[in-house]
Amino acid sequence: MRAAPTILHLDMDAFFAAAEQASKPSLRGKPVIVGGLGPRGVVATASYEARRFGVHSAMPMGQARRLAPNAAYLVPRFAFYRSISEQVMRLLGSLSPLVEPLSLDEAFVDLEAGGVADDTASARAAGERLRADILAMTGLSGSVGLAGSKMLAKIASEQAKPDGLALIPPGTERELLGPKSVRILPGVGPATGEHLRRAGMTTVSDLAEAGEDELVRLLGRAHGASLYRMALGHDDRPVVAERDAKSVSVEDTFAVDLHDRVRIRAEVERLAERCVGRLRASGHSGRTIVLKVRRFDFSTLTRSETLRGPTDALGVVREAAGRLLDSVDTTGGVRLLGVGVSGLADYTQEDLFAQSAQAEPAGGRSGGGTGAGAAPVVAEAVVAEPAGPAERYWAPGHDVRHAVHGAGWVQGSGLGRVTVRFEEPGSAPGRVRTFAVDDPELEAGEALPLVRDSVPGRDRGPRSVPAPVPPTAAGRGGAPGLPAGPDSHPHHP
Repeated sequence: MRAAPTILHLDMDAFFAAAEQASKPSLRGKPVIVGGLGPRGVVATASYEARRFGVHSAMPMGQARRLAPNAAYLVPRFAFYRSISEQVMRLLGSLSPLVEPLSLDEAFVDLEAGGVADDTASARAAGERLRADILAMTGLSGSVGLAGSKMLAKIASEQAKPDGLALIPPGTERELLGPKSVRILPGVGPATGEHLRRAGMTTVSDLAEAGEDELVRLLGRAHGASLYRMALGHDDRPVVAERDAKSVSVEDTFAVDLHDRVRIRAEVERLAERCVGRLRASGHSGRTIVLKVRRFDFSTLTRSETLRGPTDALGVVREAAGRLLDSVDTTGGVRLLGVGVSGLADYTQEDLFAQSAQAEPAGGRSGGGTGAGAAPVVAEAVVAEPAGPAERYWAPGHDVRHAVHGAGWVQGSGLGRVTVRFEEPGSAPGRVRTFAVDDPELEAGEALPLVRDSVPGRDRGPRSVPAPVPPTAAGRGGAPGLPAGPDSHPHHP
């Protein structure tokens, strides 16, 4: 435990939804829900306005629609979110060489290692500067927690939400933690929380009073001892700058179960291509090819094949994934497919086409992962759209460009037509137009930057930042005036 609150935790506020609101002026201050829009889709992020209706992350999309029927429902734009995340991570890197990203919108920073803070005052100043820089660079808000440990810094950032900064002075840890639920501690999920509740422990102070021996008896040596230390406010985990990736993987969940074996194989080949793209982008190659199949009854199987050397060749990965698929019974339907590569290396073995043909599948085991203990390079849920007629599919929320009207985004589509709202970050709410889905003047577009001048640094003068909508003004203005939902019939203005 440190004597000064020099560990910082940043958590961007409702990141995906906030990015969509910033890029779409007509959605600011209104409930926005980002996620998979099919019947099996889940909520990735809900804006603070949508949370007032009870919508939250990981909720089934069908339930979200019942709670907030007039919200805007959008398909994720992961490439856009990643570009914003890269800007934020560069800002964090300017503070310290020790930055530990947890996801696209969350990271720990060791301010002491960067020499920017060594006491309470300097840590608070660094946190406020960071929040101001993030707003200036991206137009989005982030919440900052400062404390003497990673656990407490993360708790502080939760207290700071939305758009705030919270600092936990060293020495106040037990007083702060005591009355809080045991679920606030790392490693206490629903199952462990229920186990502790049945034992009469619902608050952190209950854990501290129970003692280490009792927690070890209930939870085992490693988990019990760790939980007792955290209940006392002790957490000496360091900020780790880089984590070695153990695997690269991609997966798709399908809105309708796949039964056609030819279609299933085509999807596996498509996933293999995406996986190899990420593998090469990360600068790695890998020895073990992994196939993940979730069947109609929710049973999940993985099959793996280990090559004689690492590869990043698409043909090798695709052929290996195809052989693994041959060993899986897909009778009854498939609801999820995934392809991964593990056993990563920084070099590529030559002539793997010959040797991969001789490799034998290394058997299958049931489980939910894409490799033994594997942590994917990109933690990203990708939801496949249902197969439809032979016409262009326009995903709600995605960027388009019209030859006459310019840049816009898809508001909804159906019955052979697509409705587009033409507006840009920083503009006034735009007008709506409806076109045929095959209109030759309409094409997919690229995301526009939220802030025109997004060069790092505070000495470059004022920037054009979209006027932020206070997250606490959740739902102000109500649901009327929202764009049509993605499943509604397109309309003319």
